[in-house]
This record gives sequence, structure tokens and C-alpha cells, in this order.
Amino acid sequence: MINSTFNQRSLVVAMTIAIATLATQAAAQAPADDQPRAKDDSVRLGTITIVGQGDKLGAGQLLKEDAVKARSTVTKDATEKDRATGNPYQALSLLPSVNTYNHDATGLFGGGISIRGFGADQIGFTINGVPVNDSGNFAVFPQEYTDQENLCTQTLSQGSGDYEAPHVGATGGSVGITMCDPENAQRFRVAQTIGGLNLSRTYVRADSGRFANDRAKVFVSYSHTQADKWKGLGGAKRDHVDAAFSFDISPDNRILGSVMYNTAVNNNIATLSLAQLNAGGYYYDFLSNFAPARLTPVNGTAQRETTLPQPNRYYKLATNPFENLIASLSGSFKLADNMQLKVQPYLWYGFGTGGTQHNTLSEKGFLDASNRIGGGTDINGDGDTLDTIVVANSSVTKTTRPGVTAEVNYQLGNHALKAGVWYERAEHRQTGPAVPVNAAGEPFDIWLRDGQILRPNGTPYQSRDWKTISPAYQLYVSDSFSFMNDRGLLQVGLRTPTVERNFTNFASEGTNSQTTFSFSKSYSEVLPQVGVRFNLDKEQQVFANIGKNFRAPPNFAFAPTNNNIRIVNGIPTLVGQIDAETSVSTDIGYRFQGKAFTFSVTGFDTQFKNRQANAYDPLLDRSIYTNAGGVNNRGFEFEFGTQPINGFSAYASLTSQKSKIKDDITVAKGQTIPTSGKQFTLTPELMAGLSVQYSSGPLYLRVKAKHTGRQYATLVNDESVPAYTTADFDAGYKLPNAAFFRNPMVRLNISNLTNEQYRNPSSSSVVNAKPIGATPAGNVFYYLGAPRLLSVTLSADF
Repeated sequence: MINSTFNQRSLVVAMTIAIATLATQAAAQAPADDQPRAKDDSVRLGTITIVGQGDKLGAGQLLKEDAVKARSTVTKDATEKDRATGNPYQALSLLPSVNTYNHDATGLFGGGISIRGFGADQIGFTINGVPVNDSGNFAVFPQEYTDQENLCTQTLSQGSGDYEAPHVGATGGSVGITMCDPENAQRFRVAQTIGGLNLSRTYVRADSGRFANDRAKVFVSYSHTQADKWKGLGGAKRDHVDAAFSFDISPDNRILGSVMYNTAVNNNIATLSLAQLNAGGYYYDFLSNFAPARLTPVNGTAQRETTLPQPNRYYKLATNPFENLIASLSGSFKLADNMQLKVQPYLWYGFGTGGTQHNTLSEKGFLDASNRIGGGTDINGDGDTLDTIVVANSSVTKTTRPGVTAEVNYQLGNHALKAGVWYERAEHRQTGPAVPVNAAGEPFDIWLRDGQILRPNGTPYQSRDWKTISPAYQLYVSDSFSFMNDRGLLQVGLRTPTVERNFTNFASEGTNSQTTFSFSKSYSEVLPQVGVRFNLDKEQQVFANIGKNFRAPPNFAFAPTNNNIRIVNGIPTLVGQIDAETSVSTDIGYRFQGKAFTFSVTGFDTQFKNRQANAYDPLLDRSIYTNAGGVNNRGFEFEFGTQPINGFSAYASLTSQKSKIKDDITVAKGQTIPTSGKQFTLTPELMAGLSVQYSSGPLYLRVKAKHTGRQYATLVNDESVPAYTTADFDAGYKLPNAAFFRNPMVRLNISNLTNEQYRNPSSSSVVNAKPIGATPAGNVFYYLGAPRLLSVTLSADF
């Protein structure tokens, strides 16, 4: 059932032939050297801009780089040809070391990503310089943040992040996403997408053009998107607003501002174990009919409603409603000759729930006056509290996260000096309310805000009730020293991130959660980074970089469900050891940046320490959330791109890596699992990406392919994930202008051309899939690859 269209050897051979052919043609017909190059943004912090007006390298999949470390960038020239509903994970998919998948072809349902073996919750993500990882567990939700049409660059630093990176949870590099500025000319754009799965998307954007003596410009856009799931019933509905402005106070002083608002309601797509996949088939999903049926309330009779094992829950009780807002203001101000001040305040807000809400609740399962389970509430209205009733219940999260970064830049001869400070205060409120479900299986409120079931004392039932205040800050300094007439660049810097977890558990009906307590712990680290880049000549350069990275424990490490906090004489005490994760990442590389094509190779080594996971503590004689050893990952990354030659341009990447777990893991008393020497999960040894584009006049055609080699689903490597290759086709044609509109464009997008069936693990932390001694088998669940999808987009300017 799971097949691979091409094996690894044939893919590498095909890529090699394509690269060699295009490189030969490119060298023979080299154009002028005005190629686009990455440069640090002069206003926003931690972002890049593009300089150079030449044709796009590698069909927009890369820029010329002068960084002292590995860095890859996807530009608007590539993403504007993607399906309009896509998300950043899809945009980054061809880059070196990126192992990514999406839950569906539209990008509306999210996905997963790992880079050099590090998951999304270990990679620092920013949008316009604003950190967007969840402040509690560092998770990333790519479908929520942006509309792809409004983005200019999406940049990946595979090893270490930048000195000013505003992160306390990034041991595995960083991703920076940057919105385009408003257009200089007035424009009103409309785009309509339709496709399979009842896909429909309407996008409108208005640009003011320059006004106020050409000093200001503004844009605002709105999109509405909806589509059905590719398996099972249900779908996704998303409304999104982006807005931005630019104001030039003077030639040396400028302000940029942006707002991104998103609200969406998705029905989840079920993950399956191999046993469920084999029994139910590739399209097995949540139930299309509500079952088991509700019982008729009878006074004085103990009635017990039940649920079926996952994924046999009703699809209308497996939803993910969420809304979020990202607002930022970036200013650059000249303080003196050679001195510039950058300031960037921001606000991140989010509210929503997820997972499966199809659960049951005992009418005697409420807190009583003594905060013990046993209080009674009549849920079904039959006049007694004897029943167990189906309800809608899951975790709800509300986050309010203001912050600010300020930086001073000073040019002292050949030294570009930076000094800055970052501060934010994240309030993370996590609850578990429940609402009634009617006879048709529909919850009273899918957001779980209205109609909440109450305890006997009138307060809402909560399956968890946590509040985490996480003040975070850092100081950073760096020096970029240019030498030998700018042939060489030496960068030295450090940052000192600190985060304090102020965790409060309010008494609730959750497991081990009947005691209210507060606990605080701080984590900090000094993170040095040193890099050098040297130009051998005008076309060749070498670079090397080494940096230390840091990830504080997530807030749930201190929750009563993880056994780390014990109440001793009324005082909450941390009984286990939870250290921050750290990594030391080294890049050594070579770049050839000719007029016709660009090529780079990077060798990397990452030493990862204090990996956080659930493990057995022999002193406490129980499983806790703690540190579970280290991992070493090393390998090579190759990247290649051509200028357009006779209408053809190409991009290719190849990653060869080997990860090694350094320690065994103890899961219970006397049960140590032999993970030492095994390959880390979600880390394929081989990955390859290819994009070949033909463009002539109003027409373009593009084929993209991605090969993901075999990877493991468990830490003990007893369940593997077969290799797979997917391919997409994109085409577009610019129609003639007409009296009432201009730049009309029709685009065709076909994803998963060969209808490849494949799977990706939903978690990287499952230890074993088969019993090992007294240790039972763990549960590995998979997201399945979405089938072929075709869509068409028509756009025009007015």
C-alpha cells in the first residue's frame, strides 16, 4: 500500500544529469552579474532583504549568500507560483536538511517539520522579527500566520540562529519569514482559487501607493478560504487579514508596521497506527455518524454513555478552532554619523482549542467544597447525579505576549558593532472546560467558551487549569570585522537568554491536580558564536561557524501530570532534574557564486545535550519529564541554482546525514531500552529536492520533486518509515491587459502528481513499537500523504 515511485539511486542520478546539463548550458551563456543577494534588513531586526535586480537564481529558491554560516532563502519569485493556500512548511520543503510534510495538500490543516533532526518546537520561528513559537511548549502552527502572496522571503539558518534571535526555545536553528512592504504604485488586486475538495479561496489586496510627499505607503489584504478534508467528513474555513505600512520620516529614519489576524475552524484529520491503517485502509478517519447514541435521561437510574477507541470519535467533536494576532512596529533612527538605533515592539495573541473533544464526564467527577473529586452536577437534566455523560471537552489555550527588542548599531572603521536587548512577558492560560453535546453530537460551542458545565459551587469544570507567566529577556553583542579590503569577514558575538517559568496549578478535576500550587524556576545560558567568511576570489568563498544554542524546558514540565512537583510540608518542590537543552552546531562550507550558476556545500556537526523527554528516575522510582541524554548529528548539505538559460532555470538540494543517539533510556524500574547508537527519529539519511522551471514571455512551467529517504519512527529503531518521492506541477500564463484590468494571470497547481501514498510519524518521542522485555509496545501514529489535488487561480489588478 505504501509505495515509492523512485528509489534513492535513480533520483540522485536524475538530479545529477539535470544539474550537469543546466550547469554546462549556463556556463556557456553566462548573463551579467546582477543576481539577487541576501542582505540584513536595515529596519526590521533579525530579517533579510534582497538586493540586486537580476533574474532570479534557481527559480527563486535561493539567493547569493555572504553569511558566515549555512543559510538558505526562498523568495517570492518561487512562492508566488505555489498554490495560493500554501503555508511556510510547504515553501521551505526543498531546502537542504528540511524534512517536512503537510496534513493535506492545501496547507490549511498544518503539518510537521524537522531540520537536521530538530523538530519545530526546537527551531526558532519569527515573522517580521516577532517570535511566534508557542510560549509554553514552543510549538509552531504554520497554517495560522500569513498569506503567502504577502511574503517576500522565508529564510532558514540550519545550524545556529542570529545573535539577536528572540528565542529561549531554539536548539536547532531558526526560520525568519518577512512580509513584503506595500507597493510604491496604487493597486487593487483580486484573486480567486478553485479546485478539488471543494477548494475555494478569495483574496483581495489594496495598495495605496506612495503618498504624503512620497514618504508613506499602506496595504491591506483579506482572504477567505475553505476546503473539504481529503479523507472523512469535515473541512477547514479560514479568514485572514494582513495590513502593513511604511513611513519614511527622513532618508535616515524609517518606520514599518504590520498586523496579521487569522481565525480558522478546522475538522482534524485522524492519525493512524499501522494496525489501524491495515485494517481500515488509507482513507480511514473519524466517524461520519455520531456513535454510540445518546441515552434517554431517566431519573434515579445510573446511565453510562461511552466513547469508542480513537480514531472512532465523531468528526464534529474533533475540531481545531483558533484565532491569533501578530502586530509589530519597527523603527530605524539615525542617532549620529555611523550610529543607528532600531526598536521593535510587538504583540502576539492567540486563543483556541484542538485535539478530540469527544469525551465522557461522570456527574460525580467534580470538585467538592474540599477540592476533592466527588462533587455532583446533573449534566443531562434527569434530576440525579448518577450518570456518565458524553461532553465536549479538550484543552483551551489563551496567550497574550507583548515584547520589545532594541538595538544600537555602530560602524567603527572596519568593525560593525551591535548591542541590543530583548524583553517579553508571555501570559499563557491553559484550561480544560466542558460543554454539553446534543443528541446529534454537536457541541454547544465549538470554542468551549459559552455554555460551560459548572461545578456544584458554580465555577466551570476544568480537566486542567494552569497559568504560566514567562518573562524572558536577553542581552546580546556582536562585532562584524571586515578585513583584507572586504575579502574576509569575522563575526564574534554572544547572547544571554533568560526565561522564568512562573507556573500556577489551580485545583481542577485533572489527574493529580486537586491541589493549588505555584512554582517558579529560571533558566539562562551564555551563548557564544564565532564565524568567518573569506572570498578566495570574486566567485568563490569559504566559511565556518560554531555556535551554542539553548532551549528552556516547556511550561508543562512543572504540571502535576508530569510528576516533577511534589508538595512537601505545603511547599511545592521540584523533585526531578530538568536542565535546559543545549546544542553546539558547527558549519564548514564552500560557495561558488558565478554569473551563470551558484553552488554550495556545507559540512555540519551538531552535539545535542540534555534532550528533554519522559524517562524513569531511579531515585524517585517513577517516570518524570526530565533529561534523556544526547544526540550527535552530522552530514553534508549541497545546494545548486542556475540563472535562466534559454528560458530554463533549476534548483537542487541534497542532504546526507547521520544521527546517533548517545544514551540508553530507562523507562521504568529495571527496564532500560537500548537506544544508544540508534538513529534519531524523523531524521532521514538522504533527502533531495529539485525544481526545474521554463519561462518564456507570458508562460511558465515548473516541476518540483522531493525525495525523503527512509527514517525511523521509534528511538529504538524497531519501526521504520519507507522512503518516498513526491512531485508537483505548476504552470501560469499572463493574459493581455484589458480596458478595466491589467496583469491578468491564470495559474495551475497540481500537487502529488503520481498520487504517491506515504506516511510520517506524528511524534518523535516514541521509544519502541514492539515489546522489549517487560516494556510494552508504544503507540506510533502516522499522518498520511494527501492524494493528488488540482487547483486553478485567476488574478488581476484594477
